[in-house]
Parts: sequence; structure tokens; C-alpha cells
Amino acid sequence: MLSEDDRELMLTVGRYLRHVNELTERERVPTLTPLGDVISDHLGTDASGVSVVHEPIADHRLVDADIALEVIGSGDDSRLIGVSGGEQRHQQDLAEWISNPYVRYAPGSVDYAERATGPDATRRVVSLGVRLLRFEGHPLALTQRAASPQYGRTTAMVEIMATDPAVVTRFLEVLRKAMIDHSVLRGQVLSFQPTEYGREAGATFLRRPDVGQDDIVLPDGVLEQTVQHVVEIGAHRDELRTAGQHLKRGVLLYGPPGTGKTLTVRHLLSTTPDTTAIMLTGSGIRFVTAAAEIARTFQPAIVVLEDIDLVAMERNHSPQPLLFEVLDALDGLDGDADVAFIMTTNRVEVLERALAERPGRVDLAVEIPLPALAERRRLFRRYAHSLPLTEGALDAAAEAAEGVTGSFAKELIRRSVLRATRHGRAVGDEDLAVELERLLSAREQLTRSMLGAAGDGHEPPGAMHQPSGFGWFAAGGA
Repeated sequence: MLSEDDRELMLTVGRYLRHVNELTERERVPTLTPLGDVISDHLGTDASGVSVVHEPIADHRLVDADIALEVIGSGDDSRLIGVSGGEQRHQQDLAEWISNPYVRYAPGSVDYAERATGPDATRRVVSLGVRLLRFEGHPLALTQRAASPQYGRTTAMVEIMATDPAVVTRFLEVLRKAMIDHSVLRGQVLSFQPTEYGREAGATFLRRPDVGQDDIVLPDGVLEQTVQHVVEIGAHRDELRTAGQHLKRGVLLYGPPGTGKTLTVRHLLSTTPDTTAIMLTGSGIRFVTAAAEIARTFQPAIVVLEDIDLVAMERNHSPQPLLFEVLDALDGLDGDADVAFIMTTNRVEVLERALAERPGRVDLAVEIPLPALAERRRLFRRYAHSLPLTEGALDAAAEAAEGVTGSFAKELIRRSVLRATRHGRAVGDEDLAVELERLLSAREQLTRSMLGAAGDGHEPPGAMHQPSGFGWFAAGGA
């Protein structure tokens, strides 16, 4: 049995422990932060016990999210607040901002960023902030964040909390629709480039080209066939859908460098001013999945994959996974999607087998060949336009310059004007003749190659094909 002294000691120790616990409870740092208190007051309950739903958003859609949230939360009782707490706030989520015994997150200044909304326009968007609003009469709190790759966040993010989970679900449905309805991407020309942090895509707005039909010199019917397939199918989308026909189309433009493939693409974009277009080239082609998603969302759309052969093949000409990723992107679109994929290549032979093994992805292949004599005459006249050069001299130059492209004709005319300027006079036939002879000489072989001229690597283009009248042309004067 315990003695009276032992019993008294135990009671004294018990009272002491209770006293210590009371002191600890009074001095303990509360887990709700000052920011957590604000959010709890708005929600009408302890926010630390409310679930958070995370909605990742591609960073190039942050402007769309900012606009949509501003529209949805336009009520008088809406509030936008920032978060204090140093750099740690970028690395922790909403739940940690609300309940944290170590970092006392509190309302602070909102973080903003300037984001492009077009080739020449920007918008200030929330890059880190908390919105308190009411949706369908229910209080709702959310964060809005830009991507922060340096902190491990590769996408933009919206974090949402409400006492009723069904409210969050309905809110997200409204948000996604509003992001489409108010998007700054619809009808724009976009490009994607890698960011400094890796594979994340940075979207860039491009000016829509202005290339008319008269600016393009191709064999008769080639441009018309391409425009008909890309543009007219979209123009008759309703009739085709009613008839059960698919709208999705794939076009392959192939031919030597400098023959007009890119100019043809630019013309297609010029004739479709309300179409969303995504231009991918070089390393940017690996963002084809993101491009296809934009095209699907913002129809009608055109996705352009320039020089696809440069990234689709290895040195041994075996297909790389990227080519199949492109084909998968084509497969992933519904048949009634008003989307055109346009691919250009200088080396169709390295793509033909892979495309043939998956038929139906490309339904029109158009050859853009080296200009024949008739096209060369048009090219020389086009670049000479109002210059005082005779038609006979231009025709003779076109006949002599077999196997050249429009780039060659453009450079020849420039050199001719420069030669005349050095002599202090207007350009004439003699300048054209001298500069043509120089460009066709053996020492300009590499220059011709850079201008897209064909050749066997030994004889200059036109060297074995000069017409009998060329001697007169070379001797002609201005």
C-alpha cells in the first residue's frame, strides 16, 4: 500500500503536469495562418478542414484563365488578395498557406505578370494570388498561379475550395467553358518554342501573313488544288457534316528547297483570317500534341509542320518516335474536326514509307517542283516589276537560268540594281547579263546552292543549257 506521503507526492506531480499542459496550450502557435483566418471567415468554416481541388492549366492558357475568373468573379463581394511569406509561397500549395505552424502566411500584395494576348498586345494577369468570391450563392476560395519551373511547377494552376464538393465540380465546368468562350488564342497565329527549363512550351503570337495569289509563282493548278483542299472543305463544313463526310485533312507539300512551299502556307493563312493557326518548325515540332489540342479546341484550325523531315528522321533514315507522335496527333482528332494538318518537306523519300504504312493521315500530296521556263519567266518579271529591264532580257535570263528557284531570281535582280547603282545609273539589261553570268559561274556554285538552285555539284545550272540567243543577251546594253 502507498503511504500517505507517496499519495501526496503523486497528487502533486499530477497537478504540476496539468499546469504544464495548460501553459503549453495557451502558448502553442495556432496552426491557422492569418491568411487561413481570412479564408475561413469567407467560407464560414475552418478552412484547414476543407479539401482543395487542383486544376492544372497549360501556361499559355493562363491569360484565358485570368479573363474567365475575372468574368465569373465579377460580383461586388469578390476579393483578390496576395500572399506574403517570401519565396516559400511559390513552393507550397493552398492548404499549406492556410494551416502552417512554421510560416505565418498572411494577406499581401498580388503578384502580376505581363502576358501577350496578340502579336502587339499584352494583358496584366495574376501570377500568384487568392480570389474570394461567391458562386451560385456559395462562398468559394481559389488560388491562381503561373507556372514556376524554377520552383518545380511546370504548369499554371488553379486551386479551389468550397464546403460543398459539388459546387467545386460545377465551378470547374463553368471555368473551362469560359476559358474557351473568352480565349485570346482563337483566330490567332501561334508558334511554340522550348523554354529555358526544358520541354515546357512557350506560346508566341505571330502576325498573320499577307500573301496574295499573285505573289506565288507555281505551275498552273497547283496552288488552286491546295487551296481547294484546305480552304474550301472548311467553307462547306456544314454540308459535309450533314452528308456524313469527314473534315479533318492532311496535306503534304514536297519539293526542293526554295520552290514556294512556305510561301504557299503563308498564302493559305492569308486566305483564312478567322482560322486558328499553329506553326511548328524544327525542334518546335515536338509540341505537336499541344498544337493538336489547341486546334481541336479552337476550330477551324490549321497546324503547320515545316521541314518535318529534318526532325522526323535519323541519319540512317529510320523513323524516329517524333514522326509517329505527329501521326498520332492526326489520329487523335475526330473525323468531323475542322482541322487541317499541313506538312512541308524537302525530302519526301524519307517520309513516304512511314506515311504509306499508316494510310489516310495524308489525303493530299502536292509536289512543288523547281520552276519550269514559264514559271521562271514569271518570277523574273515579278522581281523586276517596275525596273527598266526589257522583256527580251528577262526572258533570256529565265532561259539561261535552268534549275533555279525564286530566291535565285530575287538575288539576281538585287545584284543587278546594286551594280548599276555603283556606276551611278539606272539598272539596265547589261547589268542583268553581267550579274547572271557571275551567278552562273563555277565559283558561285555554293551561292547557287544556298539560293535553292539544283545541280549535280560540278556544273553550274544553265552552263550546258544556254540558248543560242544568250550571247546576244550578254552583249546587250542599257
